[in-house]
Amino acid sequence: MSVDSQIPKTAVQLGASVVSALLSAAKGNSHTATTAAAVLWPDKERQWLAALPALKTLMPGLCELGEYDPGQRRGPAVWLKCVIAGSLPELQLEGIPVVYLPGISRAELRAIESCPRDLQPLAELQYRGVFWSQANGKDWTPSAFLSSKNGGLGMDVALDRATQEALLQTLQAGVLLDQRVDELRGRTINAEWLLGLLAPNPTRDLLLWMNAPDVARSQWSDVLWEVFAKRCKMDFGFDPVADGVLVAAERLAHAEGKWAAVAELYRDSYSSFPNIFGLLAKVQPPELGLFPDQGLLAGYPQVNEQSEAALRYTLSACASMMAPQACAAVLAAEKEHGLRRGWLWASMGRSPLAEALGHLALVAERSSTLPIGQTPSELAAGYQHSGWQVDQAALHALACVYAKADLEAVGAALRAMYLPWIEEAARRLQEAAKAAGGLPPLPTEQVIGHGAGTCTVFVDGLRYDVAVQLQQRLRSLGDTALSARWTSLPSVTASGKAWCSPVAAHIAGTAADTEFEPRVAADGKPLSGHNLRKLLTDQGVQPLDKHETGDPQGQAWTEAGDLDHYGHEHRLRLARDLDSQLDQVVERLQELAEAGWKRIRIVTDHGWLLMPGGLPKSELAKHQTETRWGRCAVLKDSAHGIPLTFGWDWCKDVQVAYAPGVSSFVAGAEYAHGGISLQECLVPVLQLDCVGVSKTAAAVTIQSVTWKGLRCTVVADGAAPGQRVDIRTKAALASSSLAASDKPLDGGKASLAVADDEHMGAAAVVVVLSAEGEVLQKQVTTVGGH
Repeated sequence: MSVDSQIPKTAVQLGASVVSALLSAAKGNSHTATTAAAVLWPDKERQWLAALPALKTLMPGLCELGEYDPGQRRGPAVWLKCVIAGSLPELQLEGIPVVYLPGISRAELRAIESCPRDLQPLAELQYRGVFWSQANGKDWTPSAFLSSKNGGLGMDVALDRATQEALLQTLQAGVLLDQRVDELRGRTINAEWLLGLLAPNPTRDLLLWMNAPDVARSQWSDVLWEVFAKRCKMDFGFDPVADGVLVAAERLAHAEGKWAAVAELYRDSYSSFPNIFGLLAKVQPPELGLFPDQGLLAGYPQVNEQSEAALRYTLSACASMMAPQACAAVLAAEKEHGLRRGWLWASMGRSPLAEALGHLALVAERSSTLPIGQTPSELAAGYQHSGWQVDQAALHALACVYAKADLEAVGAALRAMYLPWIEEAARRLQEAAKAAGGLPPLPTEQVIGHGAGTCTVFVDGLRYDVAVQLQQRLRSLGDTALSARWTSLPSVTASGKAWCSPVAAHIAGTAADTEFEPRVAADGKPLSGHNLRKLLTDQGVQPLDKHETGDPQGQAWTEAGDLDHYGHEHRLRLARDLDSQLDQVVERLQELAEAGWKRIRIVTDHGWLLMPGGLPKSELAKHQTETRWGRCAVLKDSAHGIPLTFGWDWCKDVQVAYAPGVSSFVAGAEYAHGGISLQECLVPVLQLDCVGVSKTAAAVTIQSVTWKGLRCTVVADGAAPGQRVDIRTKAALASSSLAASDKPLDGGKASLAVADDEHMGAAAVVVVLSAEGEVLQKQVTTVGGH
């Protein structure tokens, strides 16, 4: 059997190079080539001992002198001689035997007269076998083998003590022998590089130890712990044993020098180290004088907590201020505390007031401008342009806080700034409505026709500013267009839902409908759920229940989301949970788009007012009302009209009184609708054109790439119209294309040719492109390959 045939296929690795050197030692020895004699491997200093398990895996013929353990191919000299002779059925070595002799030098075996008695059975093998030694007769050490050009690998190995210690540690840990020899050539093997093999990410190791010191120590071997301690001293300037985790926490908070990288990693992955925050919270911030650089305090949780407390006091104090003073106080606080939103603690959710402050500052800035106009249409245009941003900022501010004290502080500031703004905006609309005799249709209103392929989705309580957020989330499904219209008066669900339905022309009201629920015009039946579904069906509109998708070639009506019910039940919490409510709407719309609906109309019945501390109370005598809601009431025939009275849009004989401004007939109402305000009455109409949206558009996969010369045939599964195929050297760069031209995926297949034969054999990437040129899928290939 040849020596080379016994070297494993992983001979590109350093461990296999040791194997190769051991077996090559037998090449010139005729006895070894024809008999079962051994290669003797003395190792006086036992430097190779830690590498032995890995080398035994690579060498089935390697055995070891030591205590009897056949499973480990280890035993005394007499047993080893029997194993080499092949006389023991318990262990049959493969190939040329190699006997590793830890603690034994070549000189001990050479001097047979003085050779220890327990070694003498092996001494005669030096005449039938061969020593694996250096050319000068000395035993091979790992350092000598790596650096020697005569029998070794001829690499550049530093000779300092730290490198020699690290070399043994990497052998003991089993990581050095796995290195590729060709990658080691041309580099200096020193302590820093070797320690990097043992601890490739010392920054993360440091955080792991800080997070759970005892656990980390118990999980790391002695070698890894020694390396960790050494790296801490070398790289981070502290001793984990002598200094402990609190000193490490101080360095992390200060984030200076190499600790800046530790702080950056902690910032990016703090959730993986949940216990470190508790350490940092114990660290006292430094004294920086009267005018400290706040950036130097960013690493100290105590500073952030103290600042949150100060901000809580500032916002709470706004409760006793007029709007201009409250706005000034909020803007001044923003200058002081705004930078904390860039601190780590904000990402961890520990700066809720600083987060809310950013939105409060927007309320302070934008509430200085009121919707301008003399008519409802002019006021609506101003609100659509920028007024909705005040409502959105108020919602976002409330969404940032959870604790009762924080919610009260944000609520105090909001009430001082936001309430006067919505009050004046509502008063202006009410005056314009009285002058116009109601809310006439908007000149810019886009009432979209209900043609085939249109599904109308009703979302109860979709306020205009919330619709803007919904529009942003729907852009991945297709083209969107947002317009607005006036809802019915009063702005309640029973009346407004029918108003925005595709069968509104077949609905009417009577003077007896004092609960604002109209009827089917043809037969006078109340517009209950059953009768509305029947009316829709009679008019050729499919009423769809939850998760039903219907026939996309026709027309449909369905409902999604529950904003209004959630607002009535949870009040201010609606702001915090608004995203989860919109998630339900988006999920339903995506379901319809994937089912094949080409156009989706999102409509609603009304908006709402949300005010911390409740809306102002407005008095209306009970004896004057037939029914009374929070923001509106039906007057009795005998009652005298109040200044803000209009007929019900479904039947003008029903007189409805409205609370002035944003007041409510019910005390303490934080969430309410039914009155006359831009937030309640100006409702969105959101159109989604989802042509081309389908599950398969994103699910295209390349099934095969075959070559005939320079022509490539690509077969893809799940291809959609408009998708194309190209061959490039860089997947994302169209300029790197090798093809004469890209080709469409007709029927899931495309054939294209490489323009220049000089690219034969070159590495390339086959890419599937969307109609917009986005890379949807890729597969590595070789030009002209198989």
